[in-house]
Amino acid sequence: MFTGIITDIGTIISIEKHGDIRAIIKTSFNLDDVAIGASIACSGVCLTVVEKSPIEASFAVDISLETISRTNIGNWQEGSKINLERAMCLGDEFGGHIVSGHVDGLAVLEDIKIIDGSRSMSFSAPNNLAMFIAEKGSVTLDGVSLTVNEVDGNSFKVNIIPHTLENTTLSELLPGSKVNLEIDMLARYVARIAEFSAKG
Repeated sequence: MFTGIITDIGTIISIEKHGDIRAIIKTSFNLDDVAIGASIACSGVCLTVVEKSPIEASFAVDISLETISRTNIGNWQEGSKINLERAMCLGDEFGGHIVSGHVDGLAVLEDIKIIDGSRSMSFSAPNNLAMFIAEKGSVTLDGVSLTVNEVDGNSFKVNIIPHTLENTTLSELLPGSKVNLEIDMLARYVARIAEFSAKG
């Protein structure tokens, strides 16, 4: 489980493709504290640490074709920057919202406006996910917990403050960029309950 508060920006060192993908990711995390089998959200995708190299400050993850098909991981290449967050521990500060690391689909950046140093970003969501996105609700984009400012059909806007721009990869996005989208877990369950209630 995660909160959507990014604690490091990692760099893809290498990618090996043999059907599935193995990626080696450089990090500033203290890898002495990261166990083999630990979960790390990589641009919003919960992945398992399968190897680590404290000397090179890197860890390896294996990524299935199913995960690749549902995320923007297929665009990763050597040198790519990705948002990293370690899984929560009991007693950690809860600064964002409940994030599972299970990406629901891809949102596309439509427009960027600069407002007093912040960036207002407009995204389009897939049809099957748009209904779960509500004004003043939460979404996770490339692993970053954000508040929805405005919704219009399949489009929604979020405001990215300077601190978030400096400490995540959202500052690198351009119109047309595809980001990993995870809808609010609470919205998912409310919609499911409403569906069953409607059936009587």
